[in-house]
Amino acid sequence: MRLPAHVKLLGHVWNHHFQAHTERLFLASVAFFLTFGVVRAITHLIRADVGPFHDVVASGGLHIHHLVWGILILLLVGYLWLGQVGTGEDGKKWLSRFTAILFGAGAALTLDEFAIWLFLNGDVYWQRQGRDSVDAVILFGGLLAVGLWGAPFVHAVVREIRSPD
Repeated sequence: MRLPAHVKLLGHVWNHHFQAHTERLFLASVAFFLTFGVVRAITHLIRADVGPFHDVVASGGLHIHHLVWGILILLLVGYLWLGQVGTGEDGKKWLSRFTAILFGAGAALTLDEFAIWLFLNGDVYWQRQGRDSVDAVILFGGLLAVGLWGAPFVHAVVREIRSPD
């Protein structure tokens, strides 16, 4: 099967501009922002009682917030990375990319409900305090962007510092 020329060109540009660590940071950033947007949209649909979406409720009526799923994903990725699985060190690019995407998604699920961390006595998602979650996402997203876009600059500065006069 032959790939179209534009797909080959995109692959070449991708490989030219990304090393393993910057690729992972980029994928995590994209997954973070996409997951945040999708989760916000779904929560608005749930609140408006539109579509097939509903809260996840355990037996006894306990509402399972999506930060729980985010924390579980982050724990899984952290455990894998501790074992050097999916870090790129094992030579499995697909697994490295997949764990980076999982990390971004898990971080978004968790930080979208950051206000619930702060106000453990109630569900403040739709209250004024719920804005703290959006602020946390913006702050974390800004840090991801600085890491992504600032990495070449930081590397150049380090090279300059290390190079003999």
